[in-house]
Amino acid sequence: MQLEWMTILTLPFVVVACWLYTVSVAKTRFPKLRNKRICLLIAHPDDEAMFFAPTLLALTDPSLGNHVKILCLSSGDADGLGETRKKELVKSGMLLGLRQEDDVFVIESPHFPDSMTVTWDKQAIASLLSDAFAPNLANPMKNKSADAPTATIDCLITFDKSGISSHPNHISLFHGARHFIASLIHNRPGWGCPVDLYTLNTVSLVRKYTSVFDSIISILAMAFGEKQMKAHPSPLLFLSGVGEVMTAQKAMTSAHKSQMRWFRWGWIGLSRYMVVNDLKLEKITGK
Repeated sequence: MQLEWMTILTLPFVVVACWLYTVSVAKTRFPKLRNKRICLLIAHPDDEAMFFAPTLLALTDPSLGNHVKILCLSSGDADGLGETRKKELVKSGMLLGLRQEDDVFVIESPHFPDSMTVTWDKQAIASLLSDAFAPNLANPMKNKSADAPTATIDCLITFDKSGISSHPNHISLFHGARHFIASLIHNRPGWGCPVDLYTLNTVSLVRKYTSVFDSIISILAMAFGEKQMKAHPSPLLFLSGVGEVMTAQKAMTSAHKSQMRWFRWGWIGLSRYMVVNDLKLEKITGK
């Protein structure tokens, strides 16, 4: 009986020790992005904290030399709180490591309504991204050119095809971002794309709510899975430690106060996305 109680009492310490060890391994042995101009593309204010906090906290580390910006395609005005939510996004972004408030951009357009039932047009998203990050490429899908494609960012990060929560706005970003990347190299044979597109991996429902336990699963998957290194590493794995998780939670509780309903407390306490982000480099052709 005494041995059983000792086992129960020591189990939490073992779990925490394993978690912190995986964090150390991820930070010291796995590939990183350095000296990159990076845009995080999200659909709503609070996406950056609920889903991408480990990514932002890792990539904004000053020692890496990255410049990270957030582009949000709606103000989240479904409940009439758009102006409030825009301010909350800026506050959250600064907590998560952005250099300055001007590194947050929010688009308000009838093309991108905050809705659980509306799919945004991928061409509209791609056109917006082209105007923002590749203004010198006029009609890239139509005009053949021998010139190398250029852009004002090096990496674009967004949701994958499942959108983490299956939200149609999230999924729309995936398709719009892919269309944008394809447009950069369309009709430009022989040139590589100037922008890498990384997408956040959607995991099963069970893994989604395993919090720090998923750090062990994720690092094993990274260690034994297929990897691409060198100039365009994939996948990327970002694991947050105790302080970083607390910062991510603070980005929700103190910045996004208007969104802190009861179920959000469960998310920030149990979701692996507050602790773990794994990103995959999308392979896209211009055909």
